[in-house]
Amino acid sequence: MSGYPAGKMGIGPRTKSAVLWGLVGGLAFLVLVQGYALLVAPLVSITGALALAAAVGIGAGLGAYLLEPRIAAWALDRGRGDGSRKG
Repeated sequence: MSGYPAGKMGIGPRTKSAVLWGLVGGLAFLVLVQGYALLVAPLVSITGALALAAAVGIGAGLGAYLLEPRIAAWALDRGRGDGSRKG
């Protein structure tokens, strides 16, 4: 079961969140590379920067997908104030 009402297909909310975090990570990396190039000197070519940004985006999306349930559980425990987890 996909958790969607009958007849509704599409991307799940957890996957959508991970894709968006990956996009944000990749674009943030490109902004940092561009800022460094403007202030100091270009580190890599544009194709190299795009390849690195793709890798950063994939890593950020994968990390978001894998860590989201753990962070949600931690936040829920913290919100309850039961003190079962320290940190």
